[in-house]
Amino acid sequence: MLIERPQDLPEALEGIGGSPHAVLLAGGTDLMVEVNLAHRRPEAVIALRRVDDLQTWEDGFIGAGVTYARMETGPLPALAELARTVGSPQIRAVGTIGGNLGTASPAGDTLPFLAAIDAEVVLGSRDGQRRLPWHEFLVGPKQTALTPGEVILGVQLPDHIPARQAFAKIGTRQAMVIATVNCCVLRDDDGTTRVAMGAVAPTVMRPREAERLASSEPRPSQAALDEFQRLVSAEVAPISDHRATEQYRRHAAGVLARRTLERCLTP
Repeated sequence: MLIERPQDLPEALEGIGGSPHAVLLAGGTDLMVEVNLAHRRPEAVIALRRVDDLQTWEDGFIGAGVTYARMETGPLPALAELARTVGSPQIRAVGTIGGNLGTASPAGDTLPFLAAIDAEVVLGSRDGQRRLPWHEFLVGPKQTALTPGEVILGVQLPDHIPARQAFAKIGTRQAMVIATVNCCVLRDDDGTTRVAMGAVAPTVMRPREAERLASSEPRPSQAALDEFQRLVSAEVAPISDHRATEQYRRHAAGVLARRTLERCLTP
């Protein structure tokens, strides 16, 4: 196996351009599981852990190499909250936001937050950079719009992010759990509400009808919350798998979204 260890971003981009089908390694929390189970045998690996440019977090830009451990203590409440639910302290110390994006699992815990704030994914290659909205980058289960020779540089957040934020997820156990359903809700001072759900569709999704209803209610009544819950359950498109049935996920999505919204409504 050929392993390259670039020391800076230009060297990394050159290496990726020269070996466009090499596997990119950051924290390795997903890749090494597949390698250990003999599901993957990469011929070439480019290790990115030493590239400081990928660990930048400033001016609304979160580098792909920023770890969950850093997100835990960061300034964004929902991002910090979701980071605390990921794996063990050891996993949070090495797992990265870029790795979560690149894996593109429908259950990825950073993805509902990035979808709710309408983040852009910044991609780089030796030919330059490009940005894609989250919904254009995530194209299917474990599928992205990355092309050979490209790497995720990070995510660009919008200038305005609502202060009221909440994240929640349901799983089969309390520790080191992969989400059966996860949810992020943001609510602005004018009532505008954004909701993003994970593990209930081929990619993270926004239940737009439910968002519109919640946004139209300055102080949602119990009847409005009931309808919000119903709309979320109706809009998601889950599957049955070894973690949950389609029926359970659909019901749980509505309940979880309602409870997360209620947290954002608390003064």
